[in-house]
Amino acid sequence: MKLLQVPTVELEARIKQELEANPALEEGVEEAEDVSEEEGEKDDAIEEFDFEEYLDDETPDYKTSIRNHGADVEDKDIPLGAGATFRELLVSQLGLVFLNDSERMLGEHIIGQLDDSGYLRRDLESIVNDLAFTQNIMIDKEDLVSALKIVQTLDPAGVGAENLQKCLLIQIRRKIEKLQDSVNFVRLQAMISAEEILNNHFESFSKKHFQAITTKLEITDEDLREALSEVTKLNPKPGNSGGESSRNVQHVVADFILSIHDDELHISLNQRNAPDLRISPSYKEMMDTYSSGAETSKSQKEALSFVKQKVDAAKWFVDAIRQRQLTLMKTIKAIVDHQEKYFLSGDETDINPMILKDIAERIHMDISTVSRVANSKYVQTPYGTFLLKTFFSESLSTDSGEDASSREVKRILQDAIDEEDKKKPLTDEKLGIILNSKGYHIARRTVAKYREQLGISVARLRKEL
Repeated sequence: MKLLQVPTVELEARIKQELEANPALEEGVEEAEDVSEEEGEKDDAIEEFDFEEYLDDETPDYKTSIRNHGADVEDKDIPLGAGATFRELLVSQLGLVFLNDSERMLGEHIIGQLDDSGYLRRDLESIVNDLAFTQNIMIDKEDLVSALKIVQTLDPAGVGAENLQKCLLIQIRRKIEKLQDSVNFVRLQAMISAEEILNNHFESFSKKHFQAITTKLEITDEDLREALSEVTKLNPKPGNSGGESSRNVQHVVADFILSIHDDELHISLNQRNAPDLRISPSYKEMMDTYSSGAETSKSQKEALSFVKQKVDAAKWFVDAIRQRQLTLMKTIKAIVDHQEKYFLSGDETDINPMILKDIAERIHMDISTVSRVANSKYVQTPYGTFLLKTFFSESLSTDSGEDASSREVKRILQDAIDEEDKKKPLTDEKLGIILNSKGYHIARRTVAKYREQLGISVARLRKEL
C-alpha cells in the first residue's frame, strides 16, 4: 500500500535506497539458468564476497532485525535543498546596517518571529514578555518598535508588516520615494492615490466598493483604475520571494502515458514506474551452497541466515513492485474505459459521472486502493497532464433524465463567469438560472459550492471598473 501511493519520483528514490541497502537486489532482467555456464565463474563470485564486511559478532541481533516503530509508521523526513533561506537573507542584510548589539539582537529576534509569508503575526507585547520570561532580557516596547522599523526597511519590501494593509503600504511608500524625482507625474499621482486608498479606504478597497472611493477621493474612474493598477503590482506575500519558496515547487512526472492511434486509446505505464529488478544470481548460488553443506559451523549458520534474510527481502520487494504495476494498470484501464468518450474528444462536457466505488467494483478491489491511486497519480494525455482524481465527479440529473457530471456543470459555470460583464458580475442566483435554462436542475447553494471548488470569488469581489 505504501509503494502504491508514492508518485514516480519518490518510487525511484525508494528503489535506489533499497538497492543500496540490500546487496541481494540488483537491476536487470531475470534470466533463465544457463546449464552451460562454467561452474568456476559461480565459485569465483562466491569467493569474492566477503561476509566479514557485513557480519559483526559484537553487534546484538536485535539491532539489525527490529525497527523502533510500527510497520504502519511512514518516514516523514524530507531532504531540503541547499541555499540561503528567506530569514538568512534578512539576517545577512541586517549585518550591513550600522546597529548596536541590542538593536541587532532585537532585529534578529524579530526576523525569527516572521512567518513564511514575511508577516509578523505576533503582537509586540507578547514578544517583550517572551524575552523577559525565557531569556531574562528586559526591554521597552519602544525599543522593539524601533527594531521592527529597521527590519521593515529590508528587502523584499513589505517584510515585517503586521497585516496585509501595512505590507502593501510599506511597498507603495518605498516606490513613491524612488519616484519622487521622476518626471513621470502621471504614475507618481497614481501611486499617491494608491497610498491614500490603502491607508484610509482599505475596507472599501477590499470589498470593491469603487463608487465610495471615487466619491470620497473626488477622482474619476480612470484615476481609480490607474491607482488600482499600481496596487496589483505589489506583492501580498513578500516572504515567498525568498529562497524557501522554491521548496514548495512540485515537479509532476506522469505515471501513465495515454495516446490515440486510429481512434483507439492506448495506455502504458511510465517506464520509470516499471524498473527491471531481480535477485542477484550469486546470492541464489550462495544459498544453495550453504544450505547443502554437510557440516555447518557457527559462522556458516550466520552466513546462511544473512543471505536468506537479504534474498527474502529482495524477493518481497520485487513482488511488491510487480503488484504495484499490476494494480496501477488495472485502475487506469478501468478509468479510461469509463471515460472513453472524453479521452477520445478532449471535451470536458463528455466526462461521465464517476465515483471511486464505480472503479473499485470494476477491478474488484477496495475503494481505499482506488483512492490511493487516484489521489497521487498523473496521466499524460494529448490534452495535457492531469491528476486522476480530477476525472471523478458526482452525478446530476438533466431535463432529459440523463445523468450529467458535476465536472460538466463546473465547466459551464467557468465559461459563464469568463464571459460575464465584469462591471456587473453574475450572482450565484443568476448563474443558477443559466444552468436551469440549459436543463440542469441545481440549487443556488450548490452553485455556490461548485464556484468555491473552482476557486472563484463571489460576484461582488469579481467586479472591475
